[in-house]
Amino acid sequence: MTPMSLPVAPPPEKPALPDFQQRYELLVASISDYAIYMLDTDGHVSSWNTGAERFKGYKAHEIMGAHFSRFYTEEDRAAGLPEKALATARNEGRFEGEGWRVRNDGTRFWASVVLDPIRQPDGTLLGFAKITRDITERRAAQEALRQSEQHFRLLVQGVTDYALYMLSPLGEITNWNIGAQRIKGFSQEEVVGTHYRRFFLDEDRESGVPERALETAAREGRFESEGWRLRRDGSRFFAHAVIDAIRDEAGELIGFAKITRDITEQRAAAESLEQARNALFQAQKMEAIGQLTGGIAHDFNNLLAVLSSGVDILNAQQPQGPAMRVLDSMRRAVERGAMLTQQLLSFARQQPLEAATHQANALIGSFEPVLRRASGPQVSFEFDLAPRLANIVVDEARFEATVLNLVVNARDAMPNGGSLRLETRNVRLAEREVGTLPAGDYVRVTVRDTGTGMPPDVVARAFEPFFTTKPVGKGTGLGLSQVYGFITQSGGDVRIDTVPGQGTAISVYLPATDAAPSEEVSTARPERVLIVEDDQLVMAVASDLFETMGYQVLTAPDAVAALQMLERHADVDVVFTDLMMPNGMTGVDLARTVRQRWPAVKIIIASGYPQGVLQGEPVDPHEFPLVGKPYRIADLARHLRAAS
Repeated sequence: MTPMSLPVAPPPEKPALPDFQQRYELLVASISDYAIYMLDTDGHVSSWNTGAERFKGYKAHEIMGAHFSRFYTEEDRAAGLPEKALATARNEGRFEGEGWRVRNDGTRFWASVVLDPIRQPDGTLLGFAKITRDITERRAAQEALRQSEQHFRLLVQGVTDYALYMLSPLGEITNWNIGAQRIKGFSQEEVVGTHYRRFFLDEDRESGVPERALETAAREGRFESEGWRLRRDGSRFFAHAVIDAIRDEAGELIGFAKITRDITEQRAAAESLEQARNALFQAQKMEAIGQLTGGIAHDFNNLLAVLSSGVDILNAQQPQGPAMRVLDSMRRAVERGAMLTQQLLSFARQQPLEAATHQANALIGSFEPVLRRASGPQVSFEFDLAPRLANIVVDEARFEATVLNLVVNARDAMPNGGSLRLETRNVRLAEREVGTLPAGDYVRVTVRDTGTGMPPDVVARAFEPFFTTKPVGKGTGLGLSQVYGFITQSGGDVRIDTVPGQGTAISVYLPATDAAPSEEVSTARPERVLIVEDDQLVMAVASDLFETMGYQVLTAPDAVAALQMLERHADVDVVFTDLMMPNGMTGVDLARTVRQRWPAVKIIIASGYPQGVLQGEPVDPHEFPLVGKPYRIADLARHLRAAS
């Protein structure tokens, strides 16, 4: 029996798919990010999708059949823009643009619009396809970016104190701001497209400085430097420059940002400040050294006074034979010690000067034979003295010693011979042109040599006492320090101009004056002396000296005791007092009191620290004779004759 065939169930029927037209309409209707709709040939709305409803706020029944011009602003409608859009699409096959559109509620949005004509196969126009997108946010972002870029450009172009410009990865200039034009002198047209190495000095270009700067910035992200740069006119300026590497989002180098500032004035100001600081430090150091040397000289003078007086007393006893030779040696040693302390005190500006009005050319002329002998036979000595030289107020002996010191130093700087010139000039100085001197008229005396010169570290210490570059035994190091002390004490200053290997010129500046020469005063000799001294050893020696000269001696340890002594002894002819004493009353105080109460008494002031200053007031040698320690019988005799 043949098996019976079972019936097969037909497959389930699939839902019928909409035709192409239906699918297209569903697709368009479902799009919500774009307004897609149709216009007839006159511009009336014939279809409307969800996106159009969302963007423009119209339901389909509210807008169908309406003219699409209602979406335009009033000003655009008045200008005929809707008609122009249809005409462009009809004639050119497409219209595309952006502009403000109006929603149903009257608000505006910025739209990107595409309008395409729809034609039959035979070319007959059926209408238009309209696609609109709301790009308000994108436009706002673009506008913000545009404004930011514009503001940045205005900022960069408005900066005049800095040169701000861009470089390509190879170092070519791509833009140029006003500050760059002002600082470097080039216009934008002259530099854009050229390499930035044109701003560097020849030696920097030859050594590859511009290329190394770009390499460093590319490798490390930044390069900063200072150095000399060139302007368009060839002049130089000192620049502070920064180069920053600029990379895109992928990290690729797209160029460099270059910032340059002219700091020539700031650099000069910083150098001037540093020079002022160094000058202040040097002045403070010299002042401290001066105070120290003055104090040492004061104490040393007291010791020499004892020795000198002792030698005089022993000489008065007329020794014979070896004793006389020993005393002569002691006398020479004391004199050398006294000369040393005078040099120290001269440096410290604590040596009283016997200043008078002189003509520098006359002093030099009378001293010329000594100066020529001091210069030696290997040196060609030339005098260049200015005519009609102004007068100066100086201590004649100290001025001659100053010039001699300068000549000897110049000679020693030329061990193999050379040329030496001594010049005098009238000069007018501007404010602080030389050291701390005020503006005014000065006489400049210059000793110029062609010797070895001095390096800066030697110049900085040249005026320090005991500093010398000469071999041992060839100098004490007090020559220039004595020059410095005397000139500054005389109201002037000293300047050293030197180049190692080319020679040195040392100039002293002294104030010019029209004052007439001073007159000396002579007085009589006293017979009885009151010695006022707080150092018992010095008092004993001074008493022996006065007694050796035949004076009657009274003594007092301080000013108060001296006044009491004068009240008891009305026959005192001379008061010989130390300057610095205990109990608050100085020798000057005592001298002035004595002069007021006993005007006939002669007064002499002595000190191993002869600055002659009491509370900032100098002791006038014309008011009271001032004898420096160590003093000898001859010194006392001379001052006794001048005492008043």
